[in-house]
Amino acid sequence: QVQLVESGGGSVQGGGSLRLSCQASGDTASIKYWGWFRQGTGPEREGVACIGRDGITMYSDSVKGRFTISKDNAMNTLYLQMDSLKPEDSAMYYCAATRTWYWTPPLQAAVYSYWGQGTQVTVS
Repeated sequence: QVQLVESGGGSVQGGGSLRLSCQASGDTASIKYWGWFRQGTGPEREGVACIGRDGITMYSDSVKGRFTISKDNAMNTLYLQMDSLKPEDSAMYYCAATRTWYWTPPLQAAVYSYWGQGTQVTVS
């Protein structure tokens, strides 16, 4: 089992920055990919960014060039640096993890088994 706890959300003006953190615990050595997802008013969770154990990253087109995903393996912490924030970035942000290997880092929520409780980001 893997436990994930997000932090770092808040309210910010457009053009500002936030850094989200996700503290992981449990059997983290078995995890192949870590990801950040967000859910606004709609029913779907959108894949924002993910990173594999090899450090390869993947970003959605909507955040490419503005968001950066990284992981501190020693601290078992996943980060999402969000710059140039826009009102449309407002959502509940979740970190997630999966033990399954894929040819490319996955941004589909359905393949992730472990989820945090989420942290709210509001951009005005």
